[in-house]
Amino acid sequence: MSPVIPIRRQSKLTSLLIVLGVIAAAVIGFAATMAFLNWQSSPFDFTQLRNFIGPAVQYIGVDQSRVEILPPSPSPTHSSHHIEVIDGDTVRFDGAAYRLVGFDTPERGDKARCDDERRRAEEATKRLRALIASGDAQLTRVACACRPGQEGTRNCNYGRLCGSVSIGGRDVGAILIGQGLAHPYICGATSCPQRRPWC
Repeated sequence: MSPVIPIRRQSKLTSLLIVLGVIAAAVIGFAATMAFLNWQSSPFDFTQLRNFIGPAVQYIGVDQSRVEILPPSPSPTHSSHHIEVIDGDTVRFDGAAYRLVGFDTPERGDKARCDDERRRAEEATKRLRALIASGDAQLTRVACACRPGQEGTRNCNYGRLCGSVSIGGRDVGAILIGQGLAHPYICGATSCPQRRPWC
């Protein structure tokens, strides 16, 4: 005969706390799901992201003196101060390449995984060129998601600096995402997530 193990009854207070905890977790889960669905269904406004950059940069300990605004020359004949589009998320300014942050566009040429990605990459590149050519473009340099001391080297972002371009105060990333030519791509302090496929 096996021994009988006595079962202790839980007090009503313990049961009530468990039920309240389950209800609270369900409410928080529902609210998080609704917030996520709302975020997914509306285009991302990168101008709101700028309100968080300053405090976030201070919080994570990045030197804010590394953030500078680089306006293009009013005359496109001065090539050293002209924003040149390399692809849908990379530009060159004053001899330095900048990976634009907050979004990711398809890869061009041999880096594309399929013809559709290659076609979309050309569309994104053409659209970015058109946006910058429309005037009032402003390039803002921001800190890259690199380990300390790695920014601008081959060990971080293929040697590119990081920045954002706005046209009339609106981030080009938000425009390209809204037109289906880019995916949102938000990096952490020292690393970036895996890229979403285009094929």
